Amino acid sequence: MSTYPEIRDLQLLLALAQRKHFTQAAADCGISQPAFSARIRHLEEELGVPIVRRGNKFLGFTPDGELVLKWASKIVTHAEGMRQDIEVVKGALAGNLVLGVVPTALSYASMISTRLHKKHPKLAVQISSMTSHQISRALTDFSLDAGFTYQDDIDQQHVLLDPLYDEQYVLLVPAALAPCSNGQITWAEASKLPLCLLSKNMHFREIVDDAFARANVTAQPVMETNAFTAAIAKVTHGSAATIAPSSLIDGLLVSESTQLCKLVEPEVSYTIGLAVLDHEPVLPAITALRDAVRPDDK
Repeated sequence: MSTYPEIRDLQLLLALAQRKHFTQAAADCGISQPAFSARIRHLEEELGVPIVRRGNKFLGFTPDGELVLKWASKIVTHAEGMRQDIEVVKGALAGNLVLGVVPTALSYASMISTRLHKKHPKLAVQISSMTSHQISRALTDFSLDAGFTYQDDIDQQHVLLDPLYDEQYVLLVPAALAPCSNGQITWAEASKLPLCLLSKNMHFREIVDDAFARANVTAQPVMETNAFTAAIAKVTHGSAATIAPSSLIDGLLVSESTQLCKLVEPEVSYTIGLAVLDHEPVLPAITALRDAVRPDDK
């Protein structure tokens, strides 16, 4: 009789695919690096194909390895779904829910995670900040369970999208740089300020640049970053302004030396949605997530 790979070995392989480093992947999995490597070699022997390209360090996966990875993702996902279904039968949802979230929706994702924990305290939620393109890829290779992302910037093939909320944008600015007495500022006026903006590989930056283009101006940022925390710190230091979604800024304590200005001319909004892979069976954790994002869910 043919033997089948152990779920644990497939989990180790997925950890290696994520970390691309044997020692780091082993640490994530809670085992020693020699034991980790031995289990990967055992998996190769069991399947009869080389999976990993090795040198003095991890060099990637062989073509056979890529095929094994594809199936490993599916098998581990379905095994997690089976475990969650069994826990539901026992009376409580338990397990893991892995979310990929665009940076502008991290505050919202944190709020949803709190809702989930109140209703399902045994469900562990893991949130990773990712670009919309990374979320799209991770959904299709089963390394994510769901994503909070821009509806207009994800490959919708095999993906189900539910709209969550419309994102609107504000300027967070040191008052000494640009006092806005009426609480508003135009995109053209904002373009003249020293700005700290998200990096060009982020979809949010595309939105910002498009808004400036619609106002017939071009911004020349003094700093770029892939993290809003760095941009907000720049504002706090008084040396630059930044543009952010109002939903992200609402939870911040804005000091008297900092102003929040609504961006107008044009007024811009984009929809953030919940993205999940269109496949059966549906993870119980995904059903719980859909319940948590409903507007009437308190």
